[in-house]
Amino acid sequence: MQRVGVESILGVSIRDGFLLLAPTIPRAWPGFEVTITWRSACYVITVQNPARVSKGVILVALDGIAQPATQALALADDGATHKVQVVLG
Repeated sequence: MQRVGVESILGVSIRDGFLLLAPTIPRAWPGFEVTITWRSACYVITVQNPARVSKGVILVALDGIAQPATQALALADDGATHKVQVVLG
């Protein structure tokens, strides 16, 4: 059930070594944070919702570096902790 909630509500899933981000949350939520582990790496994902929308990713940054908002992020098996910032709008 946890996986179903994380994937369908929070919109965070892993497919074939890629992190897919498609949050669909209530407008009232200011955002959320979720931590996932993939092999030896840890990904701390922070989703911000400043415009109070339900969906629509306008910014993705991986370890402070902007990424295409529509592209899946390749996951690294490097033992590090990575920070993923997602902004809805």
